[in-house]
Amino acid sequence: MIPLGTWRRFSDHELRQATDGFNDSRLLGNGSYGSVFQGTLQDGTVIAVKVFKLELEGAFKSFDVECEVLRNTRHRNLVKVISSCSNDLNFKALVLEFMPNGSLDKWLYSNNQYLDILQRLNIMIDAASALEYLHHGNATPVVHCDLKPNNVLLDEDMVAHLSDFGIAKLLCDEVSMIQTMTMATFGYMAPEYGIEGIISTKGDVYSFGILLMEIITRKKPTDEMFAGEKSLKSWVIESISSSLNQVVDPKLLSTIRREHLKVKNYALSILQLGLECCVELPNERLHMKEIVTKLKKIKVKLLRDMERVR
Repeated sequence: MIPLGTWRRFSDHELRQATDGFNDSRLLGNGSYGSVFQGTLQDGTVIAVKVFKLELEGAFKSFDVECEVLRNTRHRNLVKVISSCSNDLNFKALVLEFMPNGSLDKWLYSNNQYLDILQRLNIMIDAASALEYLHHGNATPVVHCDLKPNNVLLDEDMVAHLSDFGIAKLLCDEVSMIQTMTMATFGYMAPEYGIEGIISTKGDVYSFGILLMEIITRKKPTDEMFAGEKSLKSWVIESISSSLNQVVDPKLLSTIRREHLKVKNYALSILQLGLECCVELPNERLHMKEIVTKLKKIKVKLLRDMERVR
C-alpha cells in the first residue's frame, strides 16, 4: 500500500467530474459517516469514492481512522485505497478500488442472484482471512467493529474484500481491549460492546459468527421475526438439532436429494462454527486463526465430495 503522504491527491473538482457531481444515479451505498459513489477517471479507471458527511459529529475522526488503517494494512481481502482528497474543513473523501459485484448483502437478498454453498464458503474464508490479518498480522491489531454483509464487497472474480473502517479501533501498546461510546450496527454487536462499550478482537469474532449464520440462513439478525428474547442466534440454537431445514436458506437446499443431504451437512458445520464464535464470554470465543483453519477444512471436504460426484 502506498503511504498517504506519497499519494497523488485529488481535488474535489476532479472527483465531482469523475462521479457526475455525486449524482444519485452513481450512488453505491450509504454508511454512518459517508456516501459511496461510482466514478470514472479520465484514463477510464472505474473507482469508488467515499465522500464523508462532515456535518455529522465524528465524520472527521472517521476519515482520519480510515486513512490510518488503510495506509498501514495490505491484504488481498481488504478493499484497496487509491488516494484521498482533503480540502481543509470543506471536503474529505477516499478514492477506493471499485468492486463490480457489489456487496454480499445484495447477493444474499436479491431475487435475481444466487450463491451456492461453495461460493458462500469462499466468501466466509475471504472475510475470515481479512480479520485474521487485521487481528494478528500487524504490530498494531485492528478491530473492525462493524462487520456485516454490506461491508463485505465482491470483485469481478467474486473474491470478498472487507471494507468500511470508519469506526475501526487500533489496539496500541499491547492493549487488548478499550472502551468506547461508538455504536456498531445493531444485531451484529457482541454483548460486551453493546452493554459496556468494550472493544476487542473477540468482538469481531462474535460479529463474524452472526455473519456465518446469516450467510447460511439468509436471515438478517434484525429481521422482524426476531423480537423480544428471540434472536438469530437463539433461533439457530433451537433448530440446529431437530429442524435444520427450517433455518437453512431454501435456495441452498433446492437440489436433488443426495446433494441436498450433503449441503445440509456443510450448512450444519458452518452454523455450529458460527455458534462457537458467538459464545457469551469473550475469552471463550475462538481466535480468527482457528476460524480460518476450520473453514478451510470444511472447504477441503466439500471439494472432495464435489470431485466424487464428477
